[in-house]
Amino acid sequence: MDTKIANRWLVVLGSIIMQLSLGAIYTWSLFNKPLIDKFGWDPGATVFTFSVTLASFALAVIVAGRIQDKIGPKKVAIAGGLLTGLGVALASLAHTPLMLYITYGFIAGIGIGAAYVTPLATCVKWFPDKRGLVTGIILAALGVGGMVFKPLILMFIAKFGVSTAFLYLGIIYGILILIGAQFLVVPPPGYKPEGWTPPAPTAAGGVSAYNFTTGEAIKTRQFYFLVIWMFFGAAACLMIISVATDIGMKMVGLSLAAAGNAVVTISLFNAAGRLIWGAVSDRVGRTRSILFINLLLFGAMLFMSTASMTYATFLLATCVVGFCFGGLASVLPTITAEWFGTANVGNNYGAVFLFYGVAALLAPRLSVAIGFESAFMVAAAACLLAAAVTFLAKPPAAPSQPA
Repeated sequence: MDTKIANRWLVVLGSIIMQLSLGAIYTWSLFNKPLIDKFGWDPGATVFTFSVTLASFALAVIVAGRIQDKIGPKKVAIAGGLLTGLGVALASLAHTPLMLYITYGFIAGIGIGAAYVTPLATCVKWFPDKRGLVTGIILAALGVGGMVFKPLILMFIAKFGVSTAFLYLGIIYGILILIGAQFLVVPPPGYKPEGWTPPAPTAAGGVSAYNFTTGEAIKTRQFYFLVIWMFFGAAACLMIISVATDIGMKMVGLSLAAAGNAVVTISLFNAAGRLIWGAVSDRVGRTRSILFINLLLFGAMLFMSTASMTYATFLLATCVVGFCFGGLASVLPTITAEWFGTANVGNNYGAVFLFYGVAALLAPRLSVAIGFESAFMVAAAACLLAAAVTFLAKPPAAPSQPA
């Protein structure tokens, strides 16, 4: 299993198994009220666990990307599975927010990041002919994961209590990730799918014939285009995702149950976006897809900041946000692989993904600090700027070539 695999789609199967478990990261809101009810913690301190998890997740992607490029994805994925399971299970012992930050936030977050980057980096090497589609399939599983585990989480909380639920979930997450990791095998050097001829690099697009190191990548302006798209796009989306229920209650006047439906629709469209945008970008191009995503986000943010929303339009706006969030997660790693080569894609995308963590730390706090309407206006302007950047984007030249 370490040196060969019978069918490259088995790599996709293993990746899907892993991503379904990792997608549970976006179910955190299900734990907030039970934890507050049990321990009497401050709501803000409890919700901050989600930010710690995402920040640790982003940090781990950088480190894991570098390591998996050297020792292979399977070992890194196994380590990620062990840390994810351990961190979530140890959260069952937490009696203070700080203990929760260390266990579920830091340990599990590091594990999730390590496991997350390995399927992406492996599959783009097996599927040079279908990078966008396969990336979309894998990341769609991440979006679906939250929906798959939601009823199980609620059942565990209701039957055993929130602390014991962490224990059981940690065991389940860890086992599934370890199973999926067994399928992560890199293709042999020079691998090409049968009947596929690599397209020649062009000024307008194509696959880079040169494999950039991260040090070389960060010296290009294209790297900072990716940073802008990641940071602004993720900040706008997480600004909604992290407090979707609160937005529905405060801005639309919905009940908790009605506003909570936004979590479900965001998950659905997040998964759909990860799948659909990958296939769309194969047809219309990566940067054009980023342009469309940012224009959709601009419209959604502007609408939410200025319009009097109804229940239906609130859900529609959050669906757009989820759809675009999935699109960014699908298209950005593919652009990274095509612009900077596949040899160091884990490390290079990790450097870009760091700014997802920065967005996760800043965006939810900004929306609370300056108010939802003002925060959405800021996000709308940022998305418009990110859209404008696409008109400047083209693949970087290799270091030995003129810029």
